[in-house]
Amino acid sequence: MTPALEVIEPGLMTNVQDFGRFGHQAQGMPTSGALDAGNLRLANALVHNDQGQGALEIRVLGPTFRVAAESVRVALTGTGTELEISGGLVDRVPSYRSVVLKQGQTFRVGRVADSAVCYLAVEGGFDLPEIYGSQSTYLSGKFGGFEGRVLQRGDLLPLKLDEASNKPIALSPQPLFYDQTAPIRVVPGPQDDYFSQEGLALFFAPSYRVSAQANRMGVRLEGDPLTHSKGADINSDGIVTGSIQVPGNGLPIILLADHQTTGGYPKIGTVASADLARLGRMSPGDVVRFRSVSVQEAEAAAMALEAQIAGLVESLVLLADDAELFDYLLMNTPIIGGLFVE
Repeated sequence: MTPALEVIEPGLMTNVQDFGRFGHQAQGMPTSGALDAGNLRLANALVHNDQGQGALEIRVLGPTFRVAAESVRVALTGTGTELEISGGLVDRVPSYRSVVLKQGQTFRVGRVADSAVCYLAVEGGFDLPEIYGSQSTYLSGKFGGFEGRVLQRGDLLPLKLDEASNKPIALSPQPLFYDQTAPIRVVPGPQDDYFSQEGLALFFAPSYRVSAQANRMGVRLEGDPLTHSKGADINSDGIVTGSIQVPGNGLPIILLADHQTTGGYPKIGTVASADLARLGRMSPGDVVRFRSVSVQEAEAAAMALEAQIAGLVESLVLLADDAELFDYLLMNTPIIGGLFVE
């Protein structure tokens, strides 16, 4: 039997993502990759993988799987939602903790209300081909990941390992969440001169909302339209993740992981890389505000985020077995009125 996860319910837009494919945009190839790379890294660390291993990116409504292998180690990050498990002694496992499941057990990621994306990693990763050096699914191009598409009911998602190793249980004392209320940091340009000073002030002053037209390619915003001072068209040039295009209707579009490689609308600014995960986690209706920063400030924010993620990975608690896990939780879980609070 080929080890696999059998898809009982696919959830909403569940697909495989890793760090993405780089060095091919000149050939028109988007990078793709996880919208929240930090939580991808932490999910993989919890199951003893390399941090860039392909994992499942889950949007809003989670999938249900049956284990079609001797055993598998899994971990969920990016949300406070629990793993709901049947066919074993434990029926719920918190996010940011690994767990080993046996053949025939089913597990489910429930509705994710606190983020648009979360990540499920499996020990050893998925036995899927790499295209241009990546397992990431490019949905518009219909390649990468599992058959170039989101998961469907009845799929058998192949695993690299027949069974989980005897490595320890891992848990993170702290989740990796972000301050979703702070302004998104933006470096102005490269075509901010296509807008008047009043237009630039308008962009950085009001709040926008994420529209229903938000996906892995980009986020369209709703709010006060901006006025172009030099027209809404430029000669097409290169685009990076986080570019903020402003088309003729004056409403900004923030480009994310599956963005096209060139574009012909002026770009009022570029989102600092440290805030890209926050954008990827936003849902329609969420409020977005912007703050202008320098390149140096954006670089400092990126280094601070890297230090935070690296610190979380370094601080993972490793526990040999369920007995050690119980002792750890006994010593570290607050107790109110004689009851554990978790």
